[in-house]
Amino acid sequence: VQLQASGGGLAQAGDFLMLSCAASGSTFSGYVVAWFRQTPEKEREFVAAIDRSGAYTYYADSVKGRFTISRDNSKTTVYLRMNSLKPEDTAVYYCAASRSIIVSSIRKSDMYNYWGQGTQVTVSS
Repeated sequence: VQLQASGGGLAQAGDFLMLSCAASGSTFSGYVVAWFRQTPEKEREFVAAIDRSGAYTYYADSVKGRFTISRDNSKTTVYLRMNSLKPEDTAVYYCAASRSIIVSSIRKSDMYNYWGQGTQVTVSS
């Protein structure tokens, strides 16, 4: 599967952004999809994940209650709605997918086989 992340940009603290991860090339509904983020100072960090049907979602504590992950399998797209943005949300955001990942590993970046190119999110105070 090929992944294309988009929707990043500049925002002020308290604003919202919506990221999209468009997939092509394989049966999208067979993949768990996650968002990770990375800054030059930190290792890649788990943000959110969604199971194949969209029934179950998982979040990092740092974004829980502010970010919402969702998917539309008919459009082969996963979304990340980011509300109440903070300067510490500034990072490059990547979407990733895996066909075979299990729930206990869903937050581990090295368990994902497919990655998008990343989209920059910058939040000013």
